Amino acid sequence: MADSVAPTHTTCPYCGVGCGLTVSTTAFQSLKMKGDEEHPANLGRLCSKGSNLIHTLSSDGRLLQPQIDGVVVPWEQAIHRVATEFSQIIAEHGPDAVALYVSGQLLTEDYYVANKLMKGFVGSANIDTNSRLCMSSAVVAHKRAFGEDSVPACYEDLEQAKLMVLMGSNTAWCHPVLFQRIKAAKRESGMKVVVIDPRRTATCEIADLHLALKPGTDVKLFNGLLSYLAAHQGLDAEYIEHFCQDFEPTLAAAQEDAPDPAAVADACQLEASDVAQFYQWFLETEQTVTCFSQGSNQSSQGSDKGNAIINCHLATGRIGKPGASPFSLTGQPNAMGGREVGGLANQLAGHMDFAPADVEKVQNFWRSPQIATKPGLKAVDLFREIEAGSVKAVWIMGTNPVVSLPDADQVQRALRKAQLVVVSDCIAATDTTAFAHVLLPAQGWGEKDGTVTNSERRISRQRRMVPPEGEARQDWEIIAQVAQAMGFGDYFSYQSSADVFREHAALSELNRDTNKQFDIAELATISDQEYDNFTPFQWPLQQGSGSARLYSDGKFSTESGKANFIPVTNRAPTNPVSTDWPLCLNTGRVRDHWHTMTRTALAPRLNAHKTETYVEINPTTAAEHNIYEGELVQVESRWGAMIAKANLTDAVDPKSVFVPMHWNDQWSRSGRVGALVNPAVDPFSGQPEAKYTPCKIAPWQPKWSALLISHSDLPLPDVKYAVKVRGDQFFRYELADQTDFPEPEPFVAALSLPTLDQAPMTYADSAGTNFRAAWFDGDRLVAVLFVQAGTSPQANADRGWLADMIVQEQPDPKQCRALLTTHSHAGFEDCGKIICACFGVGENTIRKAITENNLKNAADVGKAVRAGTNCGSCISEINEILEV
Repeated sequence: MADSVAPTHTTCPYCGVGCGLTVSTTAFQSLKMKGDEEHPANLGRLCSKGSNLIHTLSSDGRLLQPQIDGVVVPWEQAIHRVATEFSQIIAEHGPDAVALYVSGQLLTEDYYVANKLMKGFVGSANIDTNSRLCMSSAVVAHKRAFGEDSVPACYEDLEQAKLMVLMGSNTAWCHPVLFQRIKAAKRESGMKVVVIDPRRTATCEIADLHLALKPGTDVKLFNGLLSYLAAHQGLDAEYIEHFCQDFEPTLAAAQEDAPDPAAVADACQLEASDVAQFYQWFLETEQTVTCFSQGSNQSSQGSDKGNAIINCHLATGRIGKPGASPFSLTGQPNAMGGREVGGLANQLAGHMDFAPADVEKVQNFWRSPQIATKPGLKAVDLFREIEAGSVKAVWIMGTNPVVSLPDADQVQRALRKAQLVVVSDCIAATDTTAFAHVLLPAQGWGEKDGTVTNSERRISRQRRMVPPEGEARQDWEIIAQVAQAMGFGDYFSYQSSADVFREHAALSELNRDTNKQFDIAELATISDQEYDNFTPFQWPLQQGSGSARLYSDGKFSTESGKANFIPVTNRAPTNPVSTDWPLCLNTGRVRDHWHTMTRTALAPRLNAHKTETYVEINPTTAAEHNIYEGELVQVESRWGAMIAKANLTDAVDPKSVFVPMHWNDQWSRSGRVGALVNPAVDPFSGQPEAKYTPCKIAPWQPKWSALLISHSDLPLPDVKYAVKVRGDQFFRYELADQTDFPEPEPFVAALSLPTLDQAPMTYADSAGTNFRAAWFDGDRLVAVLFVQAGTSPQANADRGWLADMIVQEQPDPKQCRALLTTHSHAGFEDCGKIICACFGVGENTIRKAITENNLKNAADVGKAVRAGTNCGSCISEINEILEV
């Protein structure tokens, strides 16, 4: 049936690609969503996460009303508590005794008001953001080289390049829409692709060359490239002379650190011929784009890695030209917008810092009574100071640091000790909200209204499409109301998101008398209607037109107008591997989940590909530790420990392991990898060392294990290993512990299941080491439980069939009689592990199609079963199936 109202054009709330969405309300009042074909970022394409966004617009688990100490209160009381206690702490201990910790999930308007309150009116720069964990090293690299945190490239450059270097970026899974643009360009133009990553990821599907370098040697690799360019007449001497400075000391440092490809290959543990091939391609290819992301940034030398890359582009004049630039791929949807307004503790606002002239300009603009004059505490240091007691109160907005920060158990200790913890979130139960004294219900995606800025500096509107749940309010509104209650009402009297945006745009005019590029001042007088009809553009905005590329004229944002070469040398990682901690733990994203899963875990299809956390281990390493595929493993560092299932693969080096970052205590007890992560930080950016944590592994042998599939959402029991997976109309639980075998009745009660007397189907062996039960409501199966001593034989249970039985209104009686065997009696065709999350296509379905139709390639599979035909992120796995 045709849509009944005009569609809403908005943006995706996941990664920094900034994809446009078109959302329609059908005649049946349900929402229908697709990629916006007119949005320049994605041109209609969506990844699996974006394709399933509608399924995350759920009331389940929402924080709907303000709470103080777990008791629901009116908004006025909650605002008064926050404002009064913040004011009292400031009066007694000074402005640096309070802090805000915010998020790249906030809209620019939210970020702007938070930064203004903290820096301009509280008078402290103790506001930092989870963007510290993903992009702050790139910020430092940009500012040191260009004089400003400005990305010179645009997405069209990805298609115009002849050489694409993907540095520390699993683009296929982390920025899938961009990956598809790169892949299409390679197919059409013959572009060469080099992937630089210690781990073989899905991105290597399109790699002409994969450099699996030793972790921590990235600077060495690019210093070697600079030395190679100098030795082979690859420098653009004219560009260097006219538009750059400090080249000689930078080249000297590079030549001393990495004199030739052989030295680089030895240090990076690469083949010398592969290093030479990369260098030669870079030398001879004018149109080169180097994309770098978290694998480069999340390091104790992340800033230097960024500058090592930029040095090579400056040396060849490949900055801001079509198909030629360094390109930082942003992690979050509005990390860039947060950087524009000063959301990092070491920024002021509008790309200004704490230079006295900038401080004076911003203070006059804000008319602030007191303004921060020095940088505040960066994320890791902030939570250390909370534990130490110097920061008494923290307000956390839209982020989950108990999961995402390194040494995450320290964050728990800090929040337990804090005098006041305020959390604004749209989700009631997270690992972080558990420590809150005050909970403030914030609007989520689909309810908020404002702007975001993507990786290519493109500002787009995020528009409300559904009414807010409960009493949820937008973040800028909550912050403004607290500011008013603190006595700053005249300066925070915003009535709409457009009011905030106009002020943000007007502030950018302060850059007009400088070389800075950030300028959207033309929009300072935008009307409400113009704001509503806002179309995406790239800053700087000049005479109504955005700018696709920066610095193509050789004029940079530095005081001199010239770009800076930055001398860097490779340093050993902080806290290197050792005899006691012999393996290097790497962390990262999976394809279908986002951050700490508060949104993506609500979408059943997104839970189907990687159903629980895991640890990738090289088979050689696994054999040394007597670890087998699918068995539980304890991963331990000097900061913490976790338990995950072993995934044996040669995609990781024998000296490394990999664990995804997403799982938390809400979905995976003992699955929080943040507890292990090395808290060492880059000395310039403060970004943590998330890609290099010394660790060790060992088998974790439970005394018993259990599988539970339920129609209802049940609480996780208090056991050491507990995983919850949300499916379509069912929930699956995987449980294990090293305690004694549980007594059946108390265990069933702990799971909030009916008593065993109410289960018409039960089984228990005489040894008391195995019991099974199934519960019905009339004809409908509502729960089935299997518990057995040791490592569970139901590891091979037919989970797809069991879930299908739960979903059916009236399951086949013959199938019901087979329930306690854990396997289908007959007639059920399990689709297998989900490979394609966009269309819910399983491995068994793909294998069957290949066999029956003699399919030869991924394109044929797509035609047969649709897998791989949307975002394409699963094509590498389809190819692996084809190769077997």
